[in-house]
Amino acid sequence: MVVFMVSCKTKKQDSPPEQVASGQEEKLKADVKKYPDSLLLLENLVQYYREGGNYGEALTTVNHALQKDSGVARLWDIKAILSYENGDTATAIKAFEKAISIFPEPVYVISLGTLYAQTKNENALVMADALLVGNKAKANREAYFIKGLYYSAINQKEKAISFFDKCLDTDYGFMEAYREKAMALSDLKKYPEALQVLKKAVTLNNRFEEGYYYMGLTYEKLGKKDEAIESYETALIYAPDYVEAKDALARLGIKH
Repeated sequence: MVVFMVSCKTKKQDSPPEQVASGQEEKLKADVKKYPDSLLLLENLVQYYREGGNYGEALTTVNHALQKDSGVARLWDIKAILSYENGDTATAIKAFEKAISIFPEPVYVISLGTLYAQTKNENALVMADALLVGNKAKANREAYFIKGLYYSAINQKEKAISFFDKCLDTDYGFMEAYREKAMALSDLKKYPEALQVLKKAVTLNNRFEEGYYYMGLTYEKLGKKDEAIESYETALIYAPDYVEAKDALARLGIKH
């Protein structure tokens, strides 16, 4: 949040949102120009564009910085994240690969492994094993999760579930593993078991909106419309902008 402090004797009208936004952008750009070696100031400008949904300008800013110095791993990481959020998974993968080639930080390995898993690339297993070697990264939880994602993506659901269980044995509070395990069980049409997994998740974290959403989907599979509606509505309590939950309620004839 940016706070504008104005000292004046006469009351002035608030600036239109466009002017405020433009002023903020110009200030951020001026800061970057004044201190071109500051990665923090560059990230502030990129984040400004990102929060405004302006991925074109965000990526242009990062690419310009990479033209000046392509050896900064963090810039490739930022490019990867922006590309993924902008729907360009292929570019995101290449950017994460570049970041890791410069500096194999565990967080980059986790991100790349996750994308490999989601795209059914068996290199996901290589990334996961790299995290497990010697446990130097202290990322066993993430390694098992990546393996689970990969096996789920290639439709080996039982094997995926075994790795999600390993993940939860490492950290029973890892909500994403509950979600993915429940989805795998649902794919196997084991709806009561999926429901139990999700109930445990929202018991551990009663603000886990995705847990309620997937509970809703599972209740629908079980033909329990009222319970499904209640679950979707609970998801919206904790995440009012949860589009999928709103769409699910609309599908069931509930306006929200």
